[in-house]
Amino acid sequence: MGDVTRREALGSAALGLGGAALAASASGPAAAQDAPRPLAFAGNHTPKPLRFDPAKLTGLSERLITSHWENNYQGSVRGLNTIETRLAAAMADPGFPTVVYAGLKREELHRTGSVVLHELYFDGLGGNGEAAGSVREALAAAYGSFDAWEAEFRRTAMSLAGGSGWCVLTWNPHTRSLHNYWAWDHMHGAVAGVPLIALDMYEHSYHMDYGSAAARYVDAFMVNLDWEVIDARFAAAMD
Repeated sequence: MGDVTRREALGSAALGLGGAALAASASGPAAAQDAPRPLAFAGNHTPKPLRFDPAKLTGLSERLITSHWENNYQGSVRGLNTIETRLAAAMADPGFPTVVYAGLKREELHRTGSVVLHELYFDGLGGNGEAAGSVREALAAAYGSFDAWEAEFRRTAMSLAGGSGWCVLTWNPHTRSLHNYWAWDHMHGAVAGVPLIALDMYEHSYHMDYGSAAARYVDAFMVNLDWEVIDARFAAAMD
């Protein structure tokens, strides 16, 4: 994700402490490695392929998309698999330190959020940026006009520029409403919210092409959105 952040440093520390604690255990971890792991700790997540040709996007280079997909997204997939494996081993060890387990659980949430949001991000690209369908009508109703929604989405995204986080259009089934939510990292999101559009505002998602010109990156993201995919997500959320 570019420069190492405090959250990344803490996550790496959790991985390191978890590994050290497991290595110090006697028979528990070894037995856990031999026994089949429960589904919750299977550690067998695999990267989801891109559904579009990264060389054919407008304003987002093949080099940028490929690097983002291979390094940042796949790095989170690998990290999640490692965390789940270590959680399984920790649960097999009655003496595993609670404070270290807490770090592993935090990293599990962080890595899970990163995998899910990145998959939503990439799967939402590959279109012509022309909004259509029931989701467009719903956004116009929620914000007064579609243009008003887009303006607020862009402003939310730019409030994260130069830092880190996600701008997420979300259907909130509890309030029965659409909202653009601000997420400081992979662990922030509306409770029960269903993400429809996920815009990665970490600098790794645009710095290679645009440097600090985050607004130009947001422009490029919007013109590559596949609104058929977004409309299908909205329909599924409404079922």
